[in-house]
Amino acid sequence: MSQQKSKNKLINWDLVTVNPNNKDWNWKDLFCYWGVNIQSVIGFSLIVSLYVIYNLNSFVVFFGTVLGSLLVYIFSNLIGKPSQKFGLPFVVLLRSSLGIRGAKYFGLLRCIVGTFLFGIQTYFLSKAFGYLIRIVIFLYEPSLLDQEIFLIFFLGMGLIDWIAITIAIIFQSILFCSGMNFNKKLINISALLVYIGLLTFFLSVLLSDVRFTAQAFTNILDLSNFVDKQNLGPLITVTGTVFAYFSILILSFGDFTRYVKNQNELNKGNLSLLLNLIIFSFFALFIVSGVDAYLKEDPENLTRILTNPTDIIGKLDNLLITNLALIFIIIASASTNLIANFIPSQYTLINFAPSFLSVKSSGIIISILGFFVGIFWLTYLSQIGILSIIDTIGAFFGPLFGIMISDYYHIKKGTLINKDIYSLEKSGAYYYSGGWHLKGVYSLLIGFIFSASTIWNSNLMFLQSYSWIIGAVVASFTYYLLARK
Repeated sequence: MSQQKSKNKLINWDLVTVNPNNKDWNWKDLFCYWGVNIQSVIGFSLIVSLYVIYNLNSFVVFFGTVLGSLLVYIFSNLIGKPSQKFGLPFVVLLRSSLGIRGAKYFGLLRCIVGTFLFGIQTYFLSKAFGYLIRIVIFLYEPSLLDQEIFLIFFLGMGLIDWIAITIAIIFQSILFCSGMNFNKKLINISALLVYIGLLTFFLSVLLSDVRFTAQAFTNILDLSNFVDKQNLGPLITVTGTVFAYFSILILSFGDFTRYVKNQNELNKGNLSLLLNLIIFSFFALFIVSGVDAYLKEDPENLTRILTNPTDIIGKLDNLLITNLALIFIIIASASTNLIANFIPSQYTLINFAPSFLSVKSSGIIISILGFFVGIFWLTYLSQIGILSIIDTIGAFFGPLFGIMISDYYHIKKGTLINKDIYSLEKSGAYYYSGGWHLKGVYSLLIGFIFSASTIWNSNLMFLQSYSWIIGAVVASFTYYLLARK
């Protein structure tokens, strides 16, 4: 069947079942997948903040991180297995619980959030490109940076910033629109390169002044007050924070597990999330503590401790290390953007108009929209509370997960009628009421109310890290009560 000749508006070659012969992902590929998701500037800053800014016991934070990653492991396995079994992306499986039209519109929410975050991440990625451009100009002729043309700003960005963000969007567009086979290679190479970069960064910090850095590393491994009831609150906070960081990835995990060989590889691969967190946390924490000691910062003045890697490299008087670190930051940021934002947005956008969109065309649309988000981020979007809007839309993600899990494991008992999931016939199993499964919609909205309340209600904001889970549980239970026969 060719896409061009198909009259079925629900079918697209990017959405159909993956041929079993093309399922070539194994646990090593998933190791790289989780590695890339962790290896971002935001991930680095978050992990370090948990250890340093909050000044928590290192081992309490470690166990909180382990618990949070175990929650991610459990939920990822649940959502990943049906996609692995049937070779379908998240948004197509969603048709089973929301109907063919319900999935089309509610699935688009993932695209909206992903596109906005892609644009924001692109803006921050462009800062690294901007650093590199300034270094090149400085090495060529330092006085050029003082030229008037570089001092003119528009939308909060100078000429170099505009060049940098243009390079960032073109760089990502060329790489990301090449299809999943290329993306797999990109993910694997990126994960390994970034770890090599982190090792290099770590050794450069360690050897900068061994006396200071070794003492800083020793201080981290302090077991005092490890067993203390006062650590329970921080433990719960860290667990929720780690889970919240990965929660946006869980919903769309099926977009990648559809290519995994079997469930055994899926289970082993998902466990690598924990290993990646341990490795990355080690590098991040020791790099920051070593740099702090090297710079002779006051450990009591937590606001002075650098948690952003771009700030750290700016303090190191080593041009080679600075350039290498910037390159690795670019690789890490771009690959994270690919997995967390770009690919999930592609699939949900394609599902909205399968007859017209492909991987390439949907990628171009997302790139254009992301570019505008990026250029307006600093002066406008960041000032109008756009992240609160994104968080509110994201409050649907937990409930979407909940109804999908309840539908697949409890209502449909792990079965799926493949021909009907692409059928517009009223007799199709997933046509429901005009293409909408109203019981699924009701369950979704009820779960959303509970999830979003942690954002809207200031009295419930202490539960915000667990809003995803709250929404998932409520929606799942509601769906089971409504949809069971």
